[in-house]
Amino acid sequence: MRRRDVIAVLGGAIATWPLALRAQQPNLLVGFLSSRSPEESRDLVDAFRGGLKDGGFAEGQNATVEYRWAHGDYTRLPALAHELVSQKGRPHCRGRR
Repeated sequence: MRRRDVIAVLGGAIATWPLALRAQQPNLLVGFLSSRSPEESRDLVDAFRGGLKDGGFAEGQNATVEYRWAHGDYTRLPALAHELVSQKGRPHCRGRR
């Protein structure tokens, strides 16, 4: 009887192990700032999402992307950048230089 209990516990632990590993993966928050519009940047955004996927991240699952678009008005970029980094209560990721 004990042997079955041990096997059942080990089997359950092994089955839930991948879920525990996924739960420990950090939720990435990325700010995406563009001088263009979403329509003009569709290919770029698709490539960006592909890069996230290559890194093991998926938008809406373990990554959140905050998009800001200047729609060709370069003077809006500083304010949009400030808006991204000044979000209160949200963790911020800083890219490597």
